[in-house]
Order: sequence, then structure tokens, then C-alpha cells
Amino acid sequence: MKKIPAVTLLFWVMKICATTLGETAGDLLSMTLNVGYGVSSLILFSIFLVVLAGQLAVRRYVPVLYWAVILATSTAGTTLSDYMDRTLGLGYAAGAALLVTLLLLTLGLWWQSEKSLSVNDIKTRKGELFYWTAILFSNTLGTALGDFLADDSGLGFGGGALLIGSLLAVVVLAHYVTRVPGVLLFWVAFVLTRPFGATFGDLLTKTPEKHGLGFGTTGSSLILFGILAGLVAYESLRPAARPAELPAR
Repeated sequence: MKKIPAVTLLFWVMKICATTLGETAGDLLSMTLNVGYGVSSLILFSIFLVVLAGQLAVRRYVPVLYWAVILATSTAGTTLSDYMDRTLGLGYAAGAALLVTLLLLTLGLWWQSEKSLSVNDIKTRKGELFYWTAILFSNTLGTALGDFLADDSGLGFGGGALLIGSLLAVVVLAHYVTRVPGVLLFWVAFVLTRPFGATFGDLLTKTPEKHGLGFGTTGSSLILFGILAGLVAYESLRPAARPAELPAR
């Protein structure tokens, strides 16, 4: 089932854009509109289930659907992480540790079931479900890590984004000069791009007094949505994104 995109530079640009939008849109709903973390999480997780059902139903890669699910995991992950860390009082470090455990457990069960963690060649529905569960946990984990770096570590939004960006550069270097398995580097990069997006989102939304750029959650979300929509439209028009329908079974 060729239902996921190739992991290229464009993939990572769109992923960072989607996760940054997930941060600003999640904060827009939970804080700016004052819906609250708990109710926002229920709303956004329900949206995630709806778009995931659409993704599972198709038989080929549909950019709009795929990136809608990525965006849904990012927005739901933002409010779920905030609910755990702030409302339930776990704190960023404990919340991140819990989510790391859940992500590793998901990957372990995936490997045990499918004997593969490939993100390029998922052959079964069960493998697809493991893929999206791992993505949901990794995006939720990324929010907790981003908040920890921005708030508890003392690095601030810019410092947190710089640190994560440096770690991502190390992952890219490892891809080209080492024999570290590509699937391991993929999941490390996938987790790291989430806090990068989260800290960059906070940098966009926070006021200058809080060392941000002051675009606010509404303005930042609109800008990022426009960029992501343009990239999805470009991806949809590429010949590689429009393969022939698979034959009926």
C-alpha cells in the first residue's frame, strides 16, 4: 500500500510546518479561545479519528488526507501534552518520560508484530495503525520536550529551537556518514522536529516581552496554514503523488 510519501527534504519541510501549525492551532483553541486543555483534547482527538478513518479507507497516497492526519496528531498532541503536564500536574519532564515509554512500547509491539519498522513499505493494516499510533505519541512527546526546553531548561524559545536544530543537523550528518539504521534516524528526526516546531511556534506567538515575535496564535496559525496548504497543493500536483489506483483484491 503506497499510502505514505517518500521521506525527502520536502517531507521534512512539510512536517515541520505541520507541527508548528499544530502548536499554534492547539494553543489557539485551548488558550486564546479559552476552551481548555481537556475539552480541546477531546475535540481534536475526535478530529484525528475522523481524518484517520479517511486515510485508512483510501488505497493510495492522497496528500490532503495524509497531511490532515499529521496536522491532527500535532494539534491533538499539543493539547494532550498540555493537559497531562499542566492540568494533571505531571510536569514537562515526567510527561516526556511517560510519552517516551509509550512511544518505545508502540515501536516494540510494531516490531514484534510486523518484524519491521519500515516507514517506506507498510504492507498491512495493522502496520498502518502502528505507524499512526507512533506518530501520535511522537508528536505529543515533542510538545512536552519543546515546553521543557523553552521553560524549565532556561534556554527560552530561541535557544530551544537552536538546540533542536543542532541535534537535527547531527541526525542528517549521521544519515550520510554513518551506518546507523535509517529507520532509527527517521524516528529520532520525527520526534525532534516536533519540539523544533513547538518552540518555533512559541517564538511566533509570544509577545516581544516574552522574547517572542508577537504574531499571536491566530496570525501565526493563518500564516502557517497558508504555507502548508500551498505545499500540499504542490505535492498533490506532482506526478509521483498521483500513482495509478491499485487493483481491487
